[in-house]
Amino acid sequence: MMSMTLKFSGPVWYWKGPAPHYFVTVPAEQAQAIRAAARFVTYGWGMIPVRARVSGTEWKTSLFPKDGLYILPVKLAVRKAEKIGEGDQVTVHMQVGG
Repeated sequence: MMSMTLKFSGPVWYWKGPAPHYFVTVPAEQAQAIRAAARFVTYGWGMIPVRARVSGTEWKTSLFPKDGLYILPVKLAVRKAEKIGEGDQVTVHMQVGG
């Protein structure tokens, strides 16, 4: 399995859907690189396994495709550990392919 490491920044936003959650949108430039590698790392439905880090907190999750980009779920434990709230700007270090 291939992997690539990316770094990006963006605001944390809240989705109020049936399963509410907080996300960071992967910018277009990085999303394009992920899309190029997606067929090697996806496990179906467009989901991409990743290992992400914000400051000193690391977690495993999957990117979701949305509006031609990807969104990264930011788990509650990460938000608590790093004192992250809605609208906060974060820098994410991410390894695509888990």
